[in-house]
Amino acid sequence: MLDQGTAPPATEPTVPKSSVLSALTRRKPVEQLVAEGGQGEGGSLRRTLSMWQLTMISIGATLGTGIFVVLGEAVPLAGPAVTVAFVFAGLTALFSALSYAELAGTIPVAGSSYSYAYATMGEVVAWICGWCLLLEYGVSVAAVAVGWGDYLNELLDGTIGVTLPTVLTAPPGDGGIFNLPALIVVMLAMVFLLGGAKESARANTIMVFVKIASLALFCAVGFLGFKSGNYADFMPLGVSSIGAAGAILFFSYIGFDAASTAGEEAKNPKRDLPRAIMLSLVVVTALYVLVAAVAVGAWDWKKFAGTDATLAAIMNDVTGQSFWGTLLAAGAVISIASVVLTVLYGQTRILFAMSRDRLVPKVFGKVSPKTGTPRVNTVIVSLFCGILAAAVPLGELVNATSIGTLFAFALVNIAVVVLRYRRPDMDRSFKVPFGPLFPVLGFVFCGYSMYSLDLITWAYFGAWMAVGLVFYFLYGMRRSRLASAEK
Repeated sequence: MLDQGTAPPATEPTVPKSSVLSALTRRKPVEQLVAEGGQGEGGSLRRTLSMWQLTMISIGATLGTGIFVVLGEAVPLAGPAVTVAFVFAGLTALFSALSYAELAGTIPVAGSSYSYAYATMGEVVAWICGWCLLLEYGVSVAAVAVGWGDYLNELLDGTIGVTLPTVLTAPPGDGGIFNLPALIVVMLAMVFLLGGAKESARANTIMVFVKIASLALFCAVGFLGFKSGNYADFMPLGVSSIGAAGAILFFSYIGFDAASTAGEEAKNPKRDLPRAIMLSLVVVTALYVLVAAVAVGAWDWKKFAGTDATLAAIMNDVTGQSFWGTLLAAGAVISIASVVLTVLYGQTRILFAMSRDRLVPKVFGKVSPKTGTPRVNTVIVSLFCGILAAAVPLGELVNATSIGTLFAFALVNIAVVVLRYRRPDMDRSFKVPFGPLFPVLGFVFCGYSMYSLDLITWAYFGAWMAVGLVFYFLYGMRRSRLASAEK
């Protein structure tokens, strides 16, 4: 046996401090994450957002996506039971929302679940989570922008009798060449974001009120055409159809975590972030179930397949007049634009956090001293999402987004349990009730929803993950901030 002061024999193998294993598992202390809050390579974000504005960001990022865009795809899968599918998807989101609320109040930083994973499960898991978030936010911006074009056409047709040609409103593979409206709405959102977080939040609040008013109008008019017979065969495609539709409808709940990406721009993040996340999810779920119930009651479920701008079409059919559908289309154009705005905001803030850790190029962390926003980051992300929206079919985008989101949410549920175990004495402004039970249920629900998705979606996800890991091993692992600290 060696004495304490005796050096080990020269032949004994040693593990270098910066070995691959230690690199993959190195964690960033919570205190360091919080201390770095707001600071980027080229400036600081500004704390300007109130609890009300944070709630509006989450509602803006969530409400409208599923109802205005994806409802027409989900009803043919589940029939009238689509209302149950919405509840199932909402329950999946609820357990994860509770975990997000706890971690957002404990680690109030811009990186959302990426930062939570960095503090609990290590760098490579954080990278995987961040890479999933790029899929969630970036691709969902594109998917929602595509749906915006459908309602823009409905609006133009109802007001001035003009319909944009398919070659300019659909991507290759869907009968078009380039989806120009989708690109336009992303560029408009970019202009708002470049003006500053506070200014963007104000514009978003106005758009959220417009979308709630639009959905309330639909419920009032759609109820006039309600036929109880449409619910006679409630589950025509079996119980399994609810899971399949729920997995797609989970796309409708993407965005409730958007407030967590604003952790470094909130005035009182520890108090306000958990409240904003939970309040937004309650409001969105209630509206989704109500609108879906009215829509299926007003229309036979078999008519939904292949219908664009579904809610506007239902209103036209119920009233026999195009005015109401046109009015709803106008609301939808504004509503969906707010989703693009807020989700694009979340994407830029996640890249900001990853850049600060030097896992992606530092250009994404440069902040404008004039507006307090990551301007170059915003322009790059907007151009990428705009081109993606204009060139890729919507169906593939929705499914790819759902699986990336579910994977990230599953990791957040694990992170809550790990942080409770590692740091039980930390100050938590909100705690998930019933100990680890709800986070475990959140993980199980996410896993089941992922299992319900098609093999082709898993293939796309696998390819995305492979590209991300190659990038991490070739770029991020050696350039990360923690790697520099180890040298």
